[in-house]
Amino acid sequence: MKEFSIVIRNGRIIDGSGNPWFKGDVGIDGDRINRVGNLGQFEAESEIDAKELFVCPGFIDVHSHSDVSFFVNQKADSKITQGVTSEIVGNCGHSAAPITELGKTFYAKGYEEKGIDWNWSTVAEYLKQLEDQGIPLNVGTLIGHGNIRASVMGYDDRNPTLEELESMKKLVEEGMRDGAFGISTGLKYAPGCYAKTDEIVELCKVVQRYGGIYATHIRNQGDFLIESIDEAIEIGRRSGVPIQISHLKSKGRSNWGKARNMLRIISEARVSGVDVTFDQYPYLAGQSNLISRAPSWAREGGPECLLERLKDPKQRKMIEVEIPKSEDWHGPENTIIAGFAPNRSYEGKSLKELGNIRDQTPESVVCNLLLESEGVVPVVSFYGWEKDIRDIMTHHAMMVGSDGSSLAPYGVLGRGKPHPRSYGCFSRFLGRYVLKEGLLNVEEGVRRTTYFPARRFGLLDRGLLRKNMFADLLIIDAEKVVDVATFEDPHKYSKGIEYVLINGKMVIKNGNFTGILAGKTLKHVIYNN
Repeated sequence: MKEFSIVIRNGRIIDGSGNPWFKGDVGIDGDRINRVGNLGQFEAESEIDAKELFVCPGFIDVHSHSDVSFFVNQKADSKITQGVTSEIVGNCGHSAAPITELGKTFYAKGYEEKGIDWNWSTVAEYLKQLEDQGIPLNVGTLIGHGNIRASVMGYDDRNPTLEELESMKKLVEEGMRDGAFGISTGLKYAPGCYAKTDEIVELCKVVQRYGGIYATHIRNQGDFLIESIDEAIEIGRRSGVPIQISHLKSKGRSNWGKARNMLRIISEARVSGVDVTFDQYPYLAGQSNLISRAPSWAREGGPECLLERLKDPKQRKMIEVEIPKSEDWHGPENTIIAGFAPNRSYEGKSLKELGNIRDQTPESVVCNLLLESEGVVPVVSFYGWEKDIRDIMTHHAMMVGSDGSSLAPYGVLGRGKPHPRSYGCFSRFLGRYVLKEGLLNVEEGVRRTTYFPARRFGLLDRGLLRKNMFADLLIIDAEKVVDVATFEDPHKYSKGIEYVLINGKMVIKNGNFTGILAGKTLKHVIYNN
């Protein structure tokens, strides 16, 4: 009789704790790790020789936007090839659930265009739909504050009434009871940008009672970066909830160098007793929708209302005047069209180039593209400074999060020129910054992508290569780890992740997909409620 279903032999084991690697074997029984050490005397149904290769826990992407990607393509190609075995979705204030019929009216068109049958409302129903159809990796969700606000009061730029606030708190409580890991905000985006600090504090108090976390895309990452960091810390201090600042960065040349100041503020907050950590993706550019360049007043009421305002000459002129004041306006040459369904030839071109082609000002190009695409224009914006990235990366409260989604170089998810982070975030961090440049040692680099995020989000049986933990494992060729995806050619798989095991099943073998859907839905464990 075989003692194990799989034995990985002769590997350099990095267990995720930050301890030095050691040589040994890993025995897997079903979906769990059964034994770690010298297993030479044991037999297995399947064996992998990992000589000269690293063996470590699977990477955990704490900041993902793959909420509905799995309903379009079940394979999650771009994430698994860079070693991601678990994701937390529902970030930046938007999640697939919970949602009311009112809330659905603001997002239904996008779901319909992707061919998604949106027949859920609660977190429990959403997770069940994922389970029923099968998923390639493990998925847990946050509650999007934007969903909550849209579901109760639409896209109104005002404070909620007491009755509306109670309705929002009830939706948060239901989501937490269904297994959500906390709440997220996108305080830059509508409708989240209309919420005041007090509103967020009240909702976070509900999350705190259930032991959840507050993940925030802060209100501003440019000229008002420090004030926005202060607001996030204030929310944590007043509500008692742990804070996860999303994709920490400093945007725009005038703000380069602010990273050290904001890191000092975060460190001081931790010393004072505020539990704050953050995630980062290692790129000098980000991706969002061109609609966020419009001033907040123009976005009130939702995308359709913005489009109506753009058709009014007087309001359009006011919008064009304010576009360059956006925190994402770093010059038209630094904003690149990632997707444009009406004219695919625009993809990969900058606003400056399109202005020349169309004989229009960059601000006019923004307004016209939004009108022509009915408000859907994903763009990549270059804003960063390499030194800030490195300062943020070496801070002890940093973990890795892609801010990307599961894509594929084929089908609907293979369109356009999206940010390469969806294909290469983790392999770029490990291959370039850790293994090649040594900014962190390999054991610490692995900890930042495994055990640290697992503990932060309460995934107590993942993130460590230890007995009885779920067998989410990677076998990595350190000499070959590289992110191949670029801004010019983003739909390229990473290299160097030779094997990926998820819940004890081989999802990637010798660098190739096996077609197995081994993922599980992840639920936050509630104590004393």
